[in-house]
Amino acid sequence: MSILSKSAHEALVKPLNLDNPVVVQILGICSALAVTSQLEPAIVMGLSVTVITAFSNLIISLIRKSIPNRIRIIVQLVVVASLVTIVSQVLKAFAYDVSVQLSVYVGLIITNCILMGRLEAFAMMNGPWESFLDGIGNGVGYAIILVIVGFVRELLGSGSLFGFQVIPDACYNIGYMNNGMMTMPAMSLIIVGCVIWAHRSMNKEAK
Repeated sequence: MSILSKSAHEALVKPLNLDNPVVVQILGICSALAVTSQLEPAIVMGLSVTVITAFSNLIISLIRKSIPNRIRIIVQLVVVASLVTIVSQVLKAFAYDVSVQLSVYVGLIITNCILMGRLEAFAMMNGPWESFLDGIGNGVGYAIILVIVGFVRELLGSGSLFGFQVIPDACYNIGYMNNGMMTMPAMSLIIVGCVIWAHRSMNKEAK
């Protein structure tokens, strides 16, 4: 199947906008609350979910015809858990500080409803290439929202990005203050709500 075919293109592109898993399907909201106080862990979490979703989709699609229906969820969980363990160990080896920030949330990718939903709704019924692209599309669509939320929270909450101060001292000298509420989980929910509102307003006619 060509990467330029209509079905493959839709599988990759639609989750980035019109079928975004967070702002359209309202999935994966818990991660947006937990790991977006800073931009770096938000990016790492987004990349981790993208890798796991893509390869779990691919593996399940390859073996879907040999999976007994009564144990399909168990098989999916085993595949996902194996990939999550690999990603967790890679993060500990090469990005230990970020893995500490993410804490238990990397392990909780196993229960991410985006991931399990794509396995059940797409990978079990489509070929490997389309499933792989669908996993990438949904992972990147999820990551985009996390990056937006993480960018806003760290910039307004700490005046920095990636730990480096970006708001000049001159602004603080004239009275600017960081918004400490941005570092609180409740603000991430408000920001996600604003993103959902903006997305639906911009795509109202397209839908």
